[in-house]
Amino acid sequence: MNRLKEIREDNDLLQKDIAKILNVSQRGYSHYETEDSNIPLETLKKLANYYNTSIDYLLYQTDERKPYPKSILK
Repeated sequence: MNRLKEIREDNDLLQKDIAKILNVSQRGYSHYETEDSNIPLETLKKLANYYNTSIDYLLYQTDERKPYPKSILK
């Protein structure tokens, strides 16, 4: 199962709910879940912040769901 779909369903959300948060269409968000479209970096950041996880978790670079400590540099 796609990690985006998995984490969305774990939070009892529909695609339209996340699409609204990201300000994209439901169809556009669906393409992210099916990997038919690449997810822009800013969108990945929004998703990681929303789900309180890391971009690495969303992209299967780690199985550790908790986020990294926040950087003091911005």
